[in-house]
Amino acid sequence: MHTLSIPYERIQRKDFDATLLRLEGAAVEVARNAYAPYSRFRVGAALLLSNGVVVVGSNQENAAYPSGLCAERTALFAAGAQYPNEAVEILLLVAFSEEDRVESITPCGACRQVLMETSSRHQKPFKVIMVGKEQALVLHDNRGLLPFAFDGSDLPD
Repeated sequence: MHTLSIPYERIQRKDFDATLLRLEGAAVEVARNAYAPYSRFRVGAALLLSNGVVVVGSNQENAAYPSGLCAERTALFAAGAQYPNEAVEILLLVAFSEEDRVESITPCGACRQVLMETSSRHQKPFKVIMVGKEQALVLHDNRGLLPFAFDGSDLPD
């Protein structure tokens, strides 16, 4: 039997540097504007790109539930469309249930796959920071979220 381990750290929000405060503020602002009339669960994502630009996304629900989109994919797809040659450096997430911030939110499986594809596309892993009320979980390599990932090497030639 083998064991997988995913290295991560916990940091206190009070210890955020200027970059993380900037990303957190952007994620909180966009989360408050999420379209979540059904779940009332609002998620905000802020990406720091290699050129210093911050791209945001929020979850977008739909009465036909599968037609909605998570905050992470909204931000990643917007970044890919607007800045196709810029790698993601950091993805920061926040979430609110009603008006209360929830503890660290983790990406769903579909978002994990898109995170993996994004880092493969640019041949560079990036940090994922999942921010809760008082502390954040920090993965220094997004690929830790999806061991045994499906990628282009799995497709036939």
